[in-house]
Parts: sequence; C-alpha cells; structure tokens
Amino acid sequence: MQHDEANSRLDRLGYVLEVEDTFQQPTLDERLWIPHYLPHWSSRTASAARYEVGGGLLRLKIEADQEPWNPDIDGELRVSSLQTGVFAGPVGSAIGQHRFRPGLIVREAQESVALYTPRYGLFELRARALDDPAAMVALWMIGYEDEPTRSAEICVCEIFGRDVGTDAARIGMGLHPFGEPSITDAFAAEPVRIDARQTHTYSVVWAPDFVAFYVDDGLIRVVHQSPSYPMQFMLSIYEFRDGPGAPVDSGYPKIFEVETFRGYRPRAPG
Repeated sequence: MQHDEANSRLDRLGYVLEVEDTFQQPTLDERLWIPHYLPHWSSRTASAARYEVGGGLLRLKIEADQEPWNPDIDGELRVSSLQTGVFAGPVGSAIGQHRFRPGLIVREAQESVALYTPRYGLFELRARALDDPAAMVALWMIGYEDEPTRSAEICVCEIFGRDVGTDAARIGMGLHPFGEPSITDAFAAEPVRIDARQTHTYSVVWAPDFVAFYVDDGLIRVVHQSPSYPMQFMLSIYEFRDGPGAPVDSGYPKIFEVETFRGYRPRAPG
C-alpha cells in the first residue's frame, strides 16, 4: 500500500510481519503483554486482568466477583485489559499514560516498560465481540506519553454490546486527541454488516499522513491526520455497571475471545 492513500481492500504486501500472537501457549506472552489496565492510576492488584489463554484463544473475562479497577475516579467500571507498555512518573505526580480526565494522580510506582511501541505500520485483531448491553470490547492504541503531548489515541475497534445485532454492528473507530494539540477528534461508530459475535478481522493502517480502518479487509473509514510518535496497544473488555440501563445481573463471566493479534512494519523501499 502507498502511504499517501488507502486502498479499498487491505493490501499486506507492503508490510513485514513483526509481531504475532496466536495464543497457543497456556501462559501469556510477557514479552508482549502486561496484564494490567493503566496501573499507575490505580494499582497492580486492582488493575489485574482476568483471563484464560491457550490452544489458540485468549479469553479476557469480567467475572461476578470482580471489583472496579478504580472506583474513586471511574465509578463502577470493571476492566480486564492487556497493554504493551507502561510509563508513569513518581507517586503523587500527574505524569502518566492516558490522562483521560483532569486531576489524575499516580497512586503506585511503575517500572517504565516499552514491550511493543511501534511508529507506523499495519495492525490487526481477529476476535469475537459479545452482545451483552453492559459490555464493551476494544483494541486501541495510545501514545507512550514519555512526553505529555504524545498522548493521542487510535481506536482500531470499539464494540459496545448494545450495538451488536445478528446481521449488523456499529464499530467505533478513529482518533482522539487527549493532550495532543495537532490532532482533532475524528471518531465515529460506523455501521458494518457483520455479526460481531462471530470471528472477524479488525485492522488499521497507520501512515504518516492518514489512518485507515478496515473490517475483514474492507475499507470502512480514513482519517487524514496521524500521530507521529511511538504508540502502545490496549486490548480490553469493560463492564459498565453504573450507566443508564446497565444491567448488573446478566450472566457471568463476560468473555472477549481473541484469536490473533498481529503487527507489521512498513517494508523498506527497494
């Protein structure tokens, strides 16, 4: 693929496979994944993911006895999430990744780690969402944020269970700026004719001047702006227990099933 335009069908020929996880082993690949959700704003204990892995499947889970990851700042939200990096300042500081609201303070010291923080490429997920109206699943990218303005988000896919039907779903995709002054918000929940409860491939091409979003290799959306610094990945399931109409007595565990994660770097010219 040329970096100055997005093709209507995803073309992988211009890329070299750099990272692949097919979840065959019975333990999580800790060379790639950190099984915690933004632990600097909470703690390693409270932010620990619940999951099963092996035999070609990762099952991120929300279970009935799971506590909110940080009730002081995020209400009753429960999360199981993996990420490919951690960066935060000292305890008591406001320095840390994904400052999603004002007033966040580092509560637990973290070792800074960058396991997989690429700059540009092709990235994709094969996964099955769920139709639980209180749940949401997502693959998203955030700036490593070693500098405060390196903080934009690329959302590869964000799927609320309430938006999943038997023959169509609304798939969230696009960019959020957060503290990045050169990015304007460009996010939309796009209607796609799939049963998202079945396995589908969600892909993004991140180039210097655009970001293109694909489902099952078909182009859905192009955003003509782009972060220009290393980003890490977040792979997540959420349960919203205190929102309007959110049921708290639906079946458990709630499971996000992931078959494959892949990252490609652009092929060098010539």
